[in-house]
Amino acid sequence: MIVDKRHGLWILLRETATPLIILAMWDLVVVILFQNYHQEWMEQPALPISLMGSALALFLSVRNNAAYARWWEGRTLWGAITNNTRSFGRETASLLGGRPDLARAMAAYPYLLRTALSGLEQGPDAKRLIPPEMYARVMSRNNKPNALLYEIGLGVADEVTKKNIDGAVHGTVDRILSDLANAQGGLERIRNTPLPVQYSVLPLMVVHVFCIVLPLSTVQTLGWITPLGSSLVGFLFQALDKSGRDLQEPFKPSKHALPMLAMSRNIEIDLLQPLGDEVGPPITASHGIQP
Repeated sequence: MIVDKRHGLWILLRETATPLIILAMWDLVVVILFQNYHQEWMEQPALPISLMGSALALFLSVRNNAAYARWWEGRTLWGAITNNTRSFGRETASLLGGRPDLARAMAAYPYLLRTALSGLEQGPDAKRLIPPEMYARVMSRNNKPNALLYEIGLGVADEVTKKNIDGAVHGTVDRILSDLANAQGGLERIRNTPLPVQYSVLPLMVVHVFCIVLPLSTVQTLGWITPLGSSLVGFLFQALDKSGRDLQEPFKPSKHALPMLAMSRNIEIDLLQPLGDEVGPPITASHGIQP
């Protein structure tokens, strides 16, 4: 996720540089043909393109709002995971009387969830935190984050039986696991339900058509400065479309995705420091990007 405004502006300009250059070259071709060769077919009225621009701006606003809602819901659900994992670590110590192995396994949960959501290969973080026997069972299942919650739940039940802990205490801890499962289900719903094709593909096509037609209706008024005015307007629409496409996939590995790795490390630190374990430092932003 981009966390520095200056770097963010530079990244946006760099990502839209290619279409901006193409737009400027097309605008230059249009103005040369019109000014030097007086192509009559380029004398298009400005009203249709103005109406098209207004409708396109409204369409992009609706799509970008829907994309940002997906991104923000994903961040909210990750916040719920952070809160519940902290609560689990505290309650295993205060209510169950220990079980640091379960706290370490819970510290591995966000790492498993991150790789499951983003489609990345599993790294070494989960393996170093989960007991070997439990790790083998978890890796043998399709939904590995859910399998880990299942194993942790069995560990909690075993501890309750051994120490004859009151059922209300067991219910308190189990409720945290249920809340984690509910948050994971919400994240999986976002991943498995992309925006409709009308929102994901159609805006890109319409923006390209708009940018091609735009100089044909402005060259009569702007003349030789058409490349400047038309390219700036086209860049605005290209940037709006690019922003929406970046936000609609909050888990896809990119500069605009949620900082799941940084959040996972923060959860690990919060859970393991009370146990006295040595943990690495928080993951900081590099070049304005939080991984």
